[in-house]
Amino acid sequence: MHNIETINKLLKNELAAVESYQQALDKLREDVSLGESEHLRPIYQDHKTAVSSLQTHSRSLGGTPAETSGAWGTWATLVLESASILGNRSALKALRQGENSGLDDYEEALKDSELSEDLHSLIATKLLPAQQAHIRTLDRLLDAATA
Repeated sequence: MHNIETINKLLKNELAAVESYQQALDKLREDVSLGESEHLRPIYQDHKTAVSSLQTHSRSLGGTPAETSGAWGTWATLVLESASILGNRSALKALRQGENSGLDDYEEALKDSELSEDLHSLIATKLLPAQQAHIRTLDRLLDAATA
């Protein structure tokens, strides 16, 4: 049961990320002069893959995977909407803030002594490294936006 609760917490984060990146990509599509979408699309796909992995993992433990991002997704959407009004740099900062939050949750989950070995492995070898890569990509985009 504990592992299922952990999975659902992480799953809600990933669902919020999918929603946020979808919204960011839709916004960027409106402004054809922007090149960020080619960098954000793979991150969006990574989060969709993470959702699928976590849902499968939850089902394998007999759980019912979260289907919505809940309050976190609502907050993330509001932040991203506000940021997109203020410009692309603000939107990128909002996305990075979400990635940092997800990174913290993955690192916290890895400290859990009750975490199953296969879930620990999934987080340590796939989800956490992807999260770290997303942050590096967003940092590069933010650096380029200030140049």
